[in-house]
Amino acid sequence: MVFKKLLQAAGVGGPEVETVLHNPNTAPGGTITGEVTIIGGKHDSDIIAVNLALKTRVEVESGDNEYSSNLEYAKLPIAGSFRLDDGARHTVPFQFPIPWEAPLTHFYGRALHGTTVGLATELEVARAVDATDLDPIAVHPLPAQERILKAFANLGFQFRNADCEKGRIWGVHQELPFYQEIEFYPPQQYARGIKQLEVTFVSYPTSMEVVLELDKRGGFVSEGHDAFARFTVDYATVEQANWEQQLDGFLQQAGRRRGFF
Repeated sequence: MVFKKLLQAAGVGGPEVETVLHNPNTAPGGTITGEVTIIGGKHDSDIIAVNLALKTRVEVESGDNEYSSNLEYAKLPIAGSFRLDDGARHTVPFQFPIPWEAPLTHFYGRALHGTTVGLATELEVARAVDATDLDPIAVHPLPAQERILKAFANLGFQFRNADCEKGRIWGVHQELPFYQEIEFYPPQQYARGIKQLEVTFVSYPTSMEVVLELDKRGGFVSEGHDAFARFTVDYATVEQANWEQQLDGFLQQAGRRRGFF
């Protein structure tokens, strides 16, 4: 599949940017390839730089307030300064590496509601504001992530939403300044104690950390509170485990530790 966008920089008559993605589908640790073509306008232009950047929407907590913000979390310069004559075409091929911790946007071929990732094309032109275009890309789960998500589905958990939170998880090594939470409604056997399950993947080249957050149902005299479980999944041995059984054990243990059940 090919995505093509045309963006005009430096106002009417300025250069235009044409971005082509060879395939918008990828996975954490993968690569997006394509080419950017800058088309000269009605007058010569001094191009300062051409950059690509990955962006996503994150939730930011500030005191008692929370707001959403676009966050750039990976950037790749693909061209330095050059002179672009009027009407000329300058094409730059690119290979953009996707971070291992990139948030997922799709599962089972369907979009995860609440998370989007875009590849921005930024053209810096002398004496003009940067021109920026954004092409959506689809980040699909790694086989290990897919196996864990499938196990939760087999246990009866139903997908609710997915969003990204700015910040860091205590005790977990992160390269990116945010993490994704994939939220599920619990099945009947957990619903008496758990209001919602949030799953976070922090992936590396050979393994990943999985963090579970259980939101407790509040009672008449007590507020709901959270419990956490964390474990490591090795990609090479992920298929050797009964993840339905292990996840149930993690949930039961974490819930009993905090008095959920």
